[in-house]
Amino acid sequence: MRISVGINGQPIDADVEPRLLLVHFLRDILALTGTQIGCDTTSCGACTVLLDGMAVKSCGVFAVQVDGREITTVEGLAPHGHLHPIQEAFKECHAVQCGFCTAGMMLASIAFLSHHPDPSDEEIRWALSGNLCRCTGYANIVKAVQWAARRMAAPAGGAPTGVAAILAAATRDRDGS
Repeated sequence: MRISVGINGQPIDADVEPRLLLVHFLRDILALTGTQIGCDTTSCGACTVLLDGMAVKSCGVFAVQVDGREITTVEGLAPHGHLHPIQEAFKECHAVQCGFCTAGMMLASIAFLSHHPDPSDEEIRWALSGNLCRCTGYANIVKAVQWAARRMAAPAGGAPTGVAAILAAATRDRDGS
C-alpha cells in the first residue's frame, strides 16, 4: 500500500506491506533508530512516538494506519540543533540511565506536558507508568519532567527555574524539611 506521512516535519511517501508495524517502518525503512524495540507487546514504551501530538507505542500501530498523519520521533525534537526542553531536562537531571528507554520517556513526557503543564510528581509517575526503565531510574526522570515543565512554562527569554532549585525542592520533600 502507498502511504503519505509527515515524519518530523518532512513529507514521506512509501510503499509498505499492510502488516508492517510503524516501529519497523521508522527503524528499518527510514533508519530512524532512536525509536527502540523493547518488547513488541506495547508493554515497555521504548517505541513511543508522537502521532499528531499524542503518545503512541509504535509497535502497536500498523504503518498504513498513519497515512496522512504526522509522526514525531526523538530525531525530530531538535531539528535546528537546539535541544528540546525535555532533552535538556533529561541531560541536566541525569535522567538518561542506560538510554534505551530515554526516547520513549521523552516523547511520552512531551505529550503529557502538553495537557498538564504544572504536574505533581505523582501525576508524572502515573503518566509514565506505561514506559518502563530497566535501570529503574524513575526518580531522575520525574525530576527531569518537572524541570522541563518549568522550562516550558517560563516566558520567552525568561530564566528557567533550573535544576538546582528542583533538586533542592526534591531534597526538602524527601527530608520533610
